[in-house]
Amino acid sequence: MFAKNAPQGGISNKDAETIIGASVKVEGNFVCEGDMIIDGEVKGKVATNGFLQVGGGAVINADIKAGNGKISGEVKGNVEIAGYLELTATAKIYGDVEVGSLSIERGAVLNGQCAMKAVKAEKAAGQEKEEAATDEEK
Repeated sequence: MFAKNAPQGGISNKDAETIIGASVKVEGNFVCEGDMIIDGEVKGKVATNGFLQVGGGAVINADIKAGNGKISGEVKGNVEIAGYLELTATAKIYGDVEVGSLSIERGAVLNGQCAMKAVKAEKAAGQEKEEAATDEEK
């Protein structure tokens, strides 16, 4: 049901490639390949191909791109998640969200447009089926 790199409960500090702690306030573009935990304040841009975990006390004023994610804090900006996104009861998103699949807990705030997109693997499988059907018609 979940993608291989989408832990249901989130990620631990030892598994994260990048950690922005609760007392840290930073401004800039944060780009990494691995898992990222944000518990502090970030202004700029956040991007990872891995799992992004936004803690309950985090405040992010940035557009976000990630492979999968779990948001418990506040995000002011657009969120694009290729796979699975979980919004916990304390999550507040002020911006548009584009995801492969989405789970929203009661109490979460999503103030923006939400678009569901096909997960890349599902898209590729669908294209292969279409190509096979087209070949059969010939």
